[in-house]
Amino acid sequence: MSKILHRTIGASLPTAVAGEGIYITDDRGRSYIDGSGGAAVSCLGHNHPEVLEAMKVQMGRISYAHTSFFTTDVAEQLAEQLIDLAPSGLDYVYLVSGGSEAMEAALKMARQYFVEIGQAERRHIIARRQSYHGNTIGALATGGNAWRRAQFKPILPETYHVSPCYAYRDMQPGETAEAYAERLATELEAKIVELGAEKVMAFVAEPVVGATLGAVGPVADYFKRVRQICDNHGILLILDEVMCGMGRTGTIFALEQEGIVPDLVTIAKGLGGGFQPIGAVLLSKEIYRAFKEGSGLFQHGHTYIGHPIAAAAASKVVEILKRPETIANISRMGERLDAGLNAALGQSPYVGDIRGRGLFRGVEIVADKDTKQPFDPAYKIHSKIKKEAMQRGLMCYPMGGTIDGVHGDHVLLAPPYIIQSEQIDMIVERLAAAIDSAVAGGYSS
Repeated sequence: MSKILHRTIGASLPTAVAGEGIYITDDRGRSYIDGSGGAAVSCLGHNHPEVLEAMKVQMGRISYAHTSFFTTDVAEQLAEQLIDLAPSGLDYVYLVSGGSEAMEAALKMARQYFVEIGQAERRHIIARRQSYHGNTIGALATGGNAWRRAQFKPILPETYHVSPCYAYRDMQPGETAEAYAERLATELEAKIVELGAEKVMAFVAEPVVGATLGAVGPVADYFKRVRQICDNHGILLILDEVMCGMGRTGTIFALEQEGIVPDLVTIAKGLGGGFQPIGAVLLSKEIYRAFKEGSGLFQHGHTYIGHPIAAAAASKVVEILKRPETIANISRMGERLDAGLNAALGQSPYVGDIRGRGLFRGVEIVADKDTKQPFDPAYKIHSKIKKEAMQRGLMCYPMGGTIDGVHGDHVLLAPPYIIQSEQIDMIVERLAAAIDSAVAGGYSS
């Protein structure tokens, strides 16, 4: 009997004993294709020799130094690498130990920034429904994942939410992408005016929504409109790239494809590739200068921030990510994955939408393709797909509550960047079979 409080109590989980490349092996000798990188984490696969060697070298030097006493060469090097790769306007790095920590830090940076510049009345956070920004209290409050928020709502800080950019379900018949983007921008501006622009401190969004919606990207110039609205009202724009960043969508930062620069951006998951827990916030020089010329500190911190071994792992991961062949493979394999999914599932009566960018792809499951009607939540189609996929040796990342936190199902795919064509084809084949098996029997809502 396990003494671990597992995510699902009583679940019978296989025991992972080895990882190599895109595969994880359990204690019975069965191999699974890591088609989701865990939760879009293992971007370079498992046991990458260059990353392991970098960690070993760092362990031989120093394994821990508290950041209130020391900095380390490897943490400084990682920060420089990230700023060299980031769009102009992101100038400094704050290292943390994961995605939720990164979001908490970004929110506190936004609040302290306005305190430092004499606008302490700015306190409201606006985000989007059906978003996910982490599981700590502040991050959970910011996110719009209704199911995750529900039981904790009484203890969550008050935040405000507007519509996501979810074209498959929300774009009206005959509406152009440009008109849809304008409608969403108008909604955001109306919420700002309702709250009082002088009281709003930040708008938070994922450039490509991950776990909650399943690889949903923006339309037209949506983010350019958002950036302009934030600028017009002196509001900070925080982009959450914890899941969609670090090459996942085909560029190092997903925001590069939108032609904008936020004031703060959070990264994690692919930053460390699963080799060590690490995350980061990238911030503008304006925010940095406000802290430096004001109180002289950022009133925040955790024990393991800037951990040398984590920084060493991430530094090597980033070095590999910026190699031309890495990004090129993401693009090639992303196109093959998209084409394969459309060929295998495009005509399925149970697949409503196939979407995403790069090696970040989502498949939305429906009971009726024409009406887009979802399955009855009681059927738990996402759980059945996960079970069927695992039986076929495929790890994928299905979720329920896609539409409103209760209704809707999707599957997220985020395989390692080292994946090859034949392995992409195996993912498609196994996922298609898992979906067919899960919905067998003519279930409907």
